[in-house]
Amino acid sequence: MKKGAETRERILDIAEAAVLDKGFAATSIDEIIAEAGITKSGFFYHFRDKNELALQMVDRFIETNNQLCDDIFARGRELSDDPLQGFLIGLKLLAETLAEVKSKHPGCIVASVCYQERLFDRKVVERTRTFTVDWMARFRGYLAEIAETYPAPDAELDDLAESLVCMIEGGITLSKVMGDVSHLERQVMSYRNIVRMVFTGRGPARARPMLLAAE
Repeated sequence: MKKGAETRERILDIAEAAVLDKGFAATSIDEIIAEAGITKSGFFYHFRDKNELALQMVDRFIETNNQLCDDIFARGRELSDDPLQGFLIGLKLLAETLAEVKSKHPGCIVASVCYQERLFDRKVVERTRTFTVDWMARFRGYLAEIAETYPAPDAELDDLAESLVCMIEGGITLSKVMGDVSHLERQVMSYRNIVRMVFTGRGPARARPMLLAAE
């Protein structure tokens, strides 16, 4: 990576950490450049203004999360040809990935923009909306594939897809409030149980009790 690109990524890293800690409004360009060890002109070489910084932060967040999702659920399908089992494996892998965060989950850039959307132009706000809609469509696609093999006439696939997004974002918020990232992991696993029940009528798999053979 060239020096200019390294500097840009460092600025984005610093800005993201500050925004997730205290929000966009409380994060100043001056504190970002001080932490990055650059001049103000150096900052404006990479970003036209704070709004442009926000847009690139959102774009980077979206790219990272989409790649993560692609990798995780592709792995689930590699491990099982059955669409339901592949999706359940993917959810388990997602939960394990989230559990690897050692401290409380830092938060979500998209949510941060939504909470303070009046600070940004329509391009930034629309980008966050598009990301959310695309994620719901992605999960609905997985669920529709499952429904072809496991018909569930009463299942509202749009609502079920939306629920995963809500549980992830809600889990992030709960983890941050409680200072315990396990809340986020547990929400994903709860959703996994819901999906299994919707398509099979069965709850979480449990170990069967060992029966002693009659003498």
